[in-house]
Amino acid sequence: MFLGVRRMLLESSGRPKLMRQGTRWMSKTVDMKERLAELIPKEQDRLKKIKKDYGKISLGDTTVDMCIGGMRGIKGMLWETSLLDADEGIRFRGLSIPECQKKLPAAISGGEPLPEGLLWLLVTGEVPTKEQVAGLTKDFRKRSKVPGFVFDVLNKFPTTAHPMSQLSAGIMALQTQSQFAKAYEEGIHKSKVYKGGKTIPPDPKLDYAANYAHMLGFTDKKFHELMRLYITIHSDHEGGNVSAHTVHLVGSALSDPYLSVAAGMNGLAGPLHGLANQEVLRWIQDVVKEVGADVTTEQLKEFVWKTLKSGKVVPGYGHAVLRKTDPRYQCQREFALKHLPDDPLFKMVSKIYEVVPPILLETGKVKNPWPNVDAHSGVLLQHYGLKEQNYYTVLFGISRTMGVLSQVSFRIT
Repeated sequence: MFLGVRRMLLESSGRPKLMRQGTRWMSKTVDMKERLAELIPKEQDRLKKIKKDYGKISLGDTTVDMCIGGMRGIKGMLWETSLLDADEGIRFRGLSIPECQKKLPAAISGGEPLPEGLLWLLVTGEVPTKEQVAGLTKDFRKRSKVPGFVFDVLNKFPTTAHPMSQLSAGIMALQTQSQFAKAYEEGIHKSKVYKGGKTIPPDPKLDYAANYAHMLGFTDKKFHELMRLYITIHSDHEGGNVSAHTVHLVGSALSDPYLSVAAGMNGLAGPLHGLANQEVLRWIQDVVKEVGADVTTEQLKEFVWKTLKSGKVVPGYGHAVLRKTDPRYQCQREFALKHLPDDPLFKMVSKIYEVVPPILLETGKVKNPWPNVDAHSGVLLQHYGLKEQNYYTVLFGISRTMGVLSQVSFRIT
């Protein structure tokens, strides 16, 4: 019976206004709101049918270990935008990261996928056309102006404030502009820390990720490409992690997206969730500081064993679900091989990749000795000059909003 439920969840809803592209049928609609208006009624009917036909079916047993272990392994949430497979890694609406890199539109030929394309995929379940992505980019540009009072709020923070505190406060300040909250009140149916405190206005000619990089003060086109890749691969990772689950939970009370995302960002700010790539970078810098950048394999092995024997872990290695190298690590490695193969820290990351897994397997205590997404991202950011490590969690948060809000889009109707 569980397989029957799974089949229902994977069934595709109707596809009005279609055009043929190769062997596939694509929606002609280039406006995401219009596409959602087409999809939502069918999605609601589909979920009603699942509930009617399978509502009493058990999804499995719950053990004491699951409860004590933070509900790990419990099937207790519908999360359709991504699926984490122990062997294949994350899939976005059924597509692996290499498939997304191949199928989603890019800003340049052979470049990294535009996050706008991934957002379309997450929200609709469809691989977008270039025209649909261009339409979404255009819509983002219209929304890119931040009201002055938001900067007034942020500039009132002391210079010691953490960027994540500013991000949460900024989102909450923007909540006063929430169209959802205004509509609900009218009776809608249920159904300054870095860069000297200077702000850079958006460039109306740029896509979402490139504009974000531009507003951070970066003009290097390769960094723009990195942001496209970074935002894409960090956008969603199922719903059981702290930030995604929090957004989902708060949103279930019909809190508007600003309130829901701000709650999730406060969860992401926790060191056990959002600081992993910073810990990796600091550990690598510790290796360089103690042994040197030209560390030999034997010296690196000694440092790894020293870390483990002190009761610590090697940050960036292992994963609660995955049992192989994280595909998000692999595509970052490919980016580095293409754009910065001679970077000293990248060479260190590569050597760590060779040394750490066999040692972790030798301990006999680790189910997954392979690197995850956090084992690589900090080094890439450092290479292009984004050295303010406390800001890295904000990058994570900006990326993750795409996945969590894709879930909210169907649930609030």
